[in-house]
Amino acid sequence: MNLTNKSSFLQHCYRWLLRLILVLHYLLLKIFKLIPYKQRNKQALTVLATGTFYSDHWLVTHLRPMANASNCASLTMVSSVPVPDLDNVSGAYAPKWLTKILGQVGARLVYFTWLAITTRPDVLVGFHILVNGLFVVFLAKIIGAKSVYICGGGPREVRGGGIETENRIFNRIGEADFFIEKMLLEAVNEMDLIVSMGTSAITYFKENGVDTKFEIVPGGFDDEVFKPNLEEKKKYDLILIGRLSDVKRVDRFLHAIKQSKNELPELNAVIVGDGPDKKDLEKLAEQLGLRDDVDFVGWQDDVNVWLQKSKCFVLTSDSEGLSQALIQAMMSGLPAITSDVGDLSNLIKNDYNGYLVSELNPEHFSTMFIQLFKNESLLDMFSKNALESTRRFSIVQVKEYWQIIFNDFLTNRVS
Repeated sequence: MNLTNKSSFLQHCYRWLLRLILVLHYLLLKIFKLIPYKQRNKQALTVLATGTFYSDHWLVTHLRPMANASNCASLTMVSSVPVPDLDNVSGAYAPKWLTKILGQVGARLVYFTWLAITTRPDVLVGFHILVNGLFVVFLAKIIGAKSVYICGGGPREVRGGGIETENRIFNRIGEADFFIEKMLLEAVNEMDLIVSMGTSAITYFKENGVDTKFEIVPGGFDDEVFKPNLEEKKKYDLILIGRLSDVKRVDRFLHAIKQSKNELPELNAVIVGDGPDKKDLEKLAEQLGLRDDVDFVGWQDDVNVWLQKSKCFVLTSDSEGLSQALIQAMMSGLPAITSDVGDLSNLIKNDYNGYLVSELNPEHFSTMFIQLFKNESLLDMFSKNALESTRRFSIVQVKEYWQIIFNDFLTNRVS
């Protein structure tokens, strides 16, 4: 057996193993669903959550408004990395000995399972279905809690069996597997609530037979932090914020800048973020002659400062949900030029607060860069409209969304 055939055979076996595990997961969900539980008469709910995060910003924007809801008694976040200091939020971490044995993700999920069973919280929350959500829906059936799946990545979290994600278990299946996708959809359908950032995930799930409850709840951002700073001198024309991985297509961004140089010779940009493609992208920028025009500054805790130094936010991704970085940018008064994918059109309106690019190539992004930066009054108008478009993303507003959700759980009893 040559190496190619061996690799194909191993992937085939791996897919069958995942299928069997998911079928077992499905059967156990159906069995535990039959267990009767006593009603828990409470005025406020205890919440246990888990997930993987690449920045504190993503974590804070979801946890803070949830924990600040008046009917949330406490929120415990089981994490592999330090949880930021937030009111009513406690970080919980697997013992070091367990991490040495199982690794960070395995230890976190085992510890999450132990806490769920021993403390019996009222609500279990999983950020992303793979694999946090699979644990949440299973454990919720066992302990009689409500299960909440926060879908931050849109349909690609499930579509094709998870092959489009960065999850190291499911993206190794080699090819789209629609049986695995079906099993994941069955698990999603057992959730008590799916929280999405935008409409695309909800549309996908409904079209594929998921009929549980859905809510659109964006992250909550501090409008005292993410706001325009009229006194700040704008150092950068363009800013891109995100994890530097394939799906973000930062290479497309760099080529678009290069193509804009004939019309906009002074055009420059800053790229805020880190990831597996960072070194290759830095090499590409140098090859394109952009070393002096594009700054790679890595992950930054003070993203708001970098936004206030910039004029326009850009995303050239192949896939997105409703980007948190986009929301932060528009709250800071930046118009946006992004791919017309996922939920970005929920916020960006063409010729009002930015541009959506349908043909995902450098030429079309370059055309939008030139169109915007050749017209100072247009840039100013888009900036004002961007700010107005993001009023609903304040912490106070998002906290009210969570109060309504938790009140519904209390009204219908946690059982």
